[in-house]
Amino acid sequence: MPAASLTAEASARGAPGWARLDGLTRYGLFATVLVLFCVSGGMLWLVGYNYDGLAGAAATKIHPSTYMVVLLFGWSLIACGDPVSRAIHLASARPATLFMLVVTIGIIIVTVLRDGPGIGGMVDTYVAVCLLVLLLVDADDETMTTLTTMLHVVMTLNALLALIEFVTQFRLFPYRFDGAVFETDTRSSAFHGHPLANAMITACYLMALISGSRSLPPALRGVLIALQSAALVVFGGRTALLTSLAFGLGYGTIQLFALLRTGRISLIAAALGCVLVALLPVAIGGLMALGFFDDVATRFVSDGGSANARKEMFELLQMFSIGDLVFGPDVQLVDTLRRVNGLEWGIENPFIRMTLYQGAIITALVTLAFGLFMYELGRGRSGVWLPMIVWIILLNGSESIATKTTIPSKFVVVLMCLYRPERRGSDRLNPAFSGREPRSSPGRAGG
Repeated sequence: MPAASLTAEASARGAPGWARLDGLTRYGLFATVLVLFCVSGGMLWLVGYNYDGLAGAAATKIHPSTYMVVLLFGWSLIACGDPVSRAIHLASARPATLFMLVVTIGIIIVTVLRDGPGIGGMVDTYVAVCLLVLLLVDADDETMTTLTTMLHVVMTLNALLALIEFVTQFRLFPYRFDGAVFETDTRSSAFHGHPLANAMITACYLMALISGSRSLPPALRGVLIALQSAALVVFGGRTALLTSLAFGLGYGTIQLFALLRTGRISLIAAALGCVLVALLPVAIGGLMALGFFDDVATRFVSDGGSANARKEMFELLQMFSIGDLVFGPDVQLVDTLRRVNGLEWGIENPFIRMTLYQGAIITALVTLAFGLFMYELGRGRSGVWLPMIVWIILLNGSESIATKTTIPSKFVVVLMCLYRPERRGSDRLNPAFSGREPRSSPGRAGG
């Protein structure tokens, strides 16, 4: 029987209620993604919500999108009519995600018992992304298509806002720590708040545009790639810029040679490519003359002590005994030694920071769970290795997943929207994955 007939037959039977997202959950997902990508700590400060800072109520240290995804997940269990069957279905569909969620909850319990800090960080960084992935398991093609369109629109507006901030030197929602704005930092902040958070998610989205998002017209895809590349410069992230440049050019060169070997490139396309290559140095020279690269060049000349911080963090490990590092040193002592050794802005590697604050045992558990989660997320998605490699490199260049951040949730949305895994034959016969008649997307919707 043809694959299309099998799909239609499965769709006609309909998925069980516990394997479908109800209307409220679908619209809730749209709202959650908008809040996740568009609402930064700087914006929250304007309404009296001190997300980026130490002062204020504990409830404000968790991003609003996290609250939304927790409520949505709870509602989806109730609305399906059979929470037990749905839980079993989700556990079998995403075992690594469930494992990371269980590990995170265990770490939160241990942290509470030790009276340690960072509970909000664990919730924002790990709980939110796990629940988001579990919600997207049963998202149909129409839902994923809408989310993909929203992602392109939001990231385009984010890049345009970044360029406007660069030209006007006025930041609409600047990064704030306890309300304080760093006036000496003139990099764009756009929707994601901190310039380096912007650089990280922009770099991953850029790599996904290059190797994924096949449904976009080539011309539109090229425009988006150029726009995100320009935004990456004004965000001033050195690691993100160099990594994207190296892997993006490398991937593009490989694809160009592969295309040339087929002999199917048109003369018009070849002529246009030659013209663009000839104009590229002129365009770069013009931008340099206008000072477009000044901010990022300054970051290479003076990094604000970032390189020294990476050196000092290794020396910090030597100040503790093996027992302390295995089970976790005293948090107050770590804070004191960190400041004394010039690491006021943080320990710029997530695994070293987690070892110092949580201990090697918890670090090993989180690393294992996160690695399995990433493998599960990328499995069956062609071309996903490009943003994955860039993502891993950028994670290791800052505190990232060792502290409070919404970047993992944003990365998950990028991957699940721009890379649709091929629907296996068994999935076509399984009504749990065919809640609606498939549209133009060839892959399984929620992945």
